[in-house]
Amino acid sequence: MPTFVEMEYLVEDLLTVFDVQTPPIPVESMLQRPREGMWEEMDITQISGNFISVKDIYSPRMSLSRLLARHVASSRWGYTRGLYELLSDVEAIHTFGRMLVMPRQMVMSLAAGARTPTAMSVHFEVPEDDARQRLQDIADNPL
Repeated sequence: MPTFVEMEYLVEDLLTVFDVQTPPIPVESMLQRPREGMWEEMDITQISGNFISVKDIYSPRMSLSRLLARHVASSRWGYTRGLYELLSDVEAIHTFGRMLVMPRQMVMSLAAGARTPTAMSVHFEVPEDDARQRLQDIADNPL
């Protein structure tokens, strides 16, 4: 399985492939309109309500980011980069999902005062708990 740092760089590569430069990361459109050879287009309106978490206004985005993480990991693009192993580790899928919607370079480009769970929740459109965990992940895994 790729290391935490390798996954950070793979997120950067993936965002480059999708030409994403600013938050919020368009997870819905990435799922619906994958790049050539990645995965089949998805109709996210067909996703079961049981799949989507609604604990927080932004919880559905985190559910979709984890779905995107699974699609990326099982795609040819992800497989050739070793991400396919994420499919067997639920915590790694959650971690990669957080990375996808809060990429390290975008988090670090925020002013220090904006690197709080509350500010990041609004900026990246994620639940505060996920923003808090992402900040902890970054603190625990310096590049």
